[in-house]
Amino acid sequence: MTRPIIGRVAPERWRTIGATAPGQRTVGEPGTARIAVDLLGGDQAPAVVVDGALRAAQADPALHLTLVGPAEAADAILAALDPADRQRISTTITTSGTARGAARAVAQGRADALVSAGDTGATVLSAARELGRWPGVRRPALAAVLPTAAGRIVLLDVGSSVDPDEETLLVHAGLGAAYASAVLDVKNPRVGLLTIGTEPGKGDRLRRALPPLLAARPLPAGASYAGLVEGGDVVLGAAADVVVTDGFTGNILLKGLETGYALAGPPLISQEMPPRAAVLLGVGGTVVVCHGAASGSDLAAGIAHAADLHRRASVAAIADLLRYSEVSHD
Repeated sequence: MTRPIIGRVAPERWRTIGATAPGQRTVGEPGTARIAVDLLGGDQAPAVVVDGALRAAQADPALHLTLVGPAEAADAILAALDPADRQRISTTITTSGTARGAARAVAQGRADALVSAGDTGATVLSAARELGRWPGVRRPALAAVLPTAAGRIVLLDVGSSVDPDEETLLVHAGLGAAYASAVLDVKNPRVGLLTIGTEPGKGDRLRRALPPLLAARPLPAGASYAGLVEGGDVVLGAAADVVVTDGFTGNILLKGLETGYALAGPPLISQEMPPRAAVLLGVGGTVVVCHGAASGSDLAAGIAHAADLHRRASVAAIADLLRYSEVSHD
């Protein structure tokens, strides 16, 4: 079963099982962003999620939140807000399956994006089932943005596919290039493959097999394969704009660099740190995944990031670059 990608066609033209009738589907006011928040996602949930949701709601008067989780957690947020601000909050009360409940809110048109700091596998699976996957995307990718000495770099995958095959990483290369172009405005992105050395033949079987396949692969947005890169190149940023790797290695590298930057600062002192969150690419909607150990400020930044992606119609722009118009629920 297929349906158009959320955000790139008129809302009345798609509907999922359990959604309201097309004429009844809710649509936010211009400039608003409606974010479904998984209240039970995170190592310190729900307290840290309540903190993050409150920060986000108070910082952005055009932000509307759909809180998915237990009543007491939702009530804590409502009690801390001014009466006028409570009108921007809706709730879906549940004590289990909160990631899927948040994904369903997006699929049914009650929210524009979802944010979760819960189990990555559960969030990815919920998003894929409720929102569908883009054609050819068997395993969606989590993409993070990191500061470099040259600017910014896209690193993927950072936790979704820990044991990918060649085709998965080839697909991820295209997703990352489209993301760099559409969201970071990178012209003709350079895509590098992370391994243990830049000489030909370096790395494990997967890394040895991929270079000729990446070199021959048509990539979107004028992107091209830039060759093998090492961990240091992710910090310097001169060799590539997008770095592709498996989710196991990418997650370790991401957390190590984020911790280092938190202690010593980013490569350039004047740089602003990107949100400590990743965007799920390859599903038919906007999904932001935060670390399980995320703080309240991290959650607030993740919610703000999801709102920004929605307002810029980023998922639709990425899908257009990849010439995707529908998602599959197969």
